[in-house]
Amino acid sequence: MQIIWKGQSCFQIITSQGKDNQVSLVIDPFGPDCGLKVPNLTGDAVLITHSEQDARYIATRYNHPSHDNVKALLQQGEAFLINGPGEYEIKGVYIQGIPAFHDKNFGKPLSSTAGRVTIYTIESEGMRICHLSDFGQKELFPEQLEDIGEIDVLLIPVGGNETIGAEEAQKIIGQIEPKIVIPMHYSIPKLKAKLAGVDKFLKVMGEKNHEVLPKLTIKNKDLTSEDEMKIIVLHP
Repeated sequence: MQIIWKGQSCFQIITSQGKDNQVSLVIDPFGPDCGLKVPNLTGDAVLITHSEQDARYIATRYNHPSHDNVKALLQQGEAFLINGPGEYEIKGVYIQGIPAFHDKNFGKPLSSTAGRVTIYTIESEGMRICHLSDFGQKELFPEQLEDIGEIDVLLIPVGGNETIGAEEAQKIIGQIEPKIVIPMHYSIPKLKAKLAGVDKFLKVMGEKNHEVLPKLTIKNKDLTSEDEMKIIVLHP
């Protein structure tokens, strides 16, 4: 499996389902308004963490992906759109969408906050990935934690502002206890949104020996229960 970060909450996950059978998932593709170079992506499925109403609101105010960007991506191929809670199966890859909130006020009112988001768990190659979306709650509810289950790789926002920051991320990592943590949604060059940098998160976590990679390539056999949790920083 390959996990590639494109900036903000956008990832491409490429997983093998047997010989000559790769499945590509694209999560939260963004448009040019955020200041970053728009990645040229195609996939078998496109996962969106915001409702259409919420995505349009956020795209206007927070330079976040809108559904217009998603529609353009879908027109490039025959990708399946996953846009909310539920259970899905794409060519042997199992995906669950779990409802959550973008903000600490639980989405009320939408005119002043960012509303609802969807957490996704992805199961493939004997591993479980969790994309925490633009999560803004102070902590996970018990029912959310139960639905998320055991996680091998956690993709978590750490930059604050409209999502959780470093301190909240530390608490939620403690709730989930993943084997690998990949931070996302933090300040990088050319990004217009005002977010904290990843260094603040690493300091809070007491991390001094984290890996920095262009992408994470991982197999189930690489993960053992005896290993300490790793933080891996990806280059977009």
